[in-house]
Amino acid sequence: MATPRSWRSRRAPRGAVTAGSDVFHLPSEGGVGRGCGGAAAASQSGARRHRATDSPGESRLPSVTAHGRAATMALLLRFVLLCGVADFTRSLSITTPDQMIEKAKGETAYLPCKFTLSPEDQGPLDIEWLLSPADNQKVDQVIILYSGDKIYDDYYQDLKGRVHFTSSDLKSGDASINVTNLRLSDIGTYQCKVKKAPGVGNKKIQLTVLVKPSGIRCYVDGSEEIGNDFKLKCEPKEGSLPLQYEWQKLSNSQKLPALWLPDMNSPVISVKNASTEYSGTYSCTVTNRVGSDQCQLHLNVVPPSNRAGTIAGAIVGILLALVLIGLTVFCCRKKRREEKYEKEVHHDIREDVPPPKSRTSTARSYMGSNHSSLGSMSPSNMEGYSKTQYNQVPSEDFERTPQSPTLPPAK
Repeated sequence: MATPRSWRSRRAPRGAVTAGSDVFHLPSEGGVGRGCGGAAAASQSGARRHRATDSPGESRLPSVTAHGRAATMALLLRFVLLCGVADFTRSLSITTPDQMIEKAKGETAYLPCKFTLSPEDQGPLDIEWLLSPADNQKVDQVIILYSGDKIYDDYYQDLKGRVHFTSSDLKSGDASINVTNLRLSDIGTYQCKVKKAPGVGNKKIQLTVLVKPSGIRCYVDGSEEIGNDFKLKCEPKEGSLPLQYEWQKLSNSQKLPALWLPDMNSPVISVKNASTEYSGTYSCTVTNRVGSDQCQLHLNVVPPSNRAGTIAGAIVGILLALVLIGLTVFCCRKKRREEKYEKEVHHDIREDVPPPKSRTSTARSYMGSNHSSLGSMSPSNMEGYSKTQYNQVPSEDFERTPQSPTLPPAK
């Protein structure tokens, strides 16, 4: 007995639902988003397929037909519910994706946050930006807020005066901000929250602040002589890792020696058995993800100097310096001894010599002794006394001219 064509098993295509002999294709995600039109189209397609399988002369079992109709109604009901849920959940959304931003220290970072609203979002618009610092020990900080048609940007002291909204009309759907004069402390995760009841949305942006290479120093470590080994060094004062180095020759043949090629991208070039061909001007460029800087050095490879003469000259110089220092010390000590001797002689007082008598007291004692020896004096012997006695007074003991003493009249 031949099997009816309507009962023959058919493989349903991917994404289809079978109900009896009917095959229904599920609407795509876009169909659901467009409302219930997708469900209606699916039902019409199923009906057409059902009619196509019914050819004249072919019979169906009643139970199979009833089962197919019931499955069709259940599928239509499911599509209607899906359309209702899709329309109900359509609300505020932030269109800016999560991303990572790298900027250099001192620059301005643009943190985007654009959103769209739905007709159901009728509440007041609130926009809030939060910072989660790189240090996990710190809590999240509100850095700027828009609420009640006012902007509040003094929540976080470290960013005060350096964070601003980029749009003057935040209701237009742009809640992006600029962070100016970036610092290393600004590193962290920034979160944009937009709320307009009943809709709510948020996005996160990872900000990394890097330091450009700067203060690069190029120098030669060693003696720049023929046959010597020395190093060319390139050292940046600051710069965020990773750093890339590039050496170039700016003069003469502008071609680096073949032996240097392995060190072209390193901070140090090791020079072995130097020759005059290495002389010239070289540059070192240091680069990272946010900037670059450069330094130059002049290499002059010269013949080796007369080291024996240099050493002899150094020894002679040292000996002369020692002799000069010795003479200076000797002169200073001799002068000091002479000054000390003069002070001791000037203040020396002998203990066995009595102190000299004053001239005035010597003259008075001499006159007193002569006066007492005269006894009663007469005018006759007065003349002899005045001539003889006063002439005996030594000139060195009494320099002043003695006055005639007043004698009592003779009896």
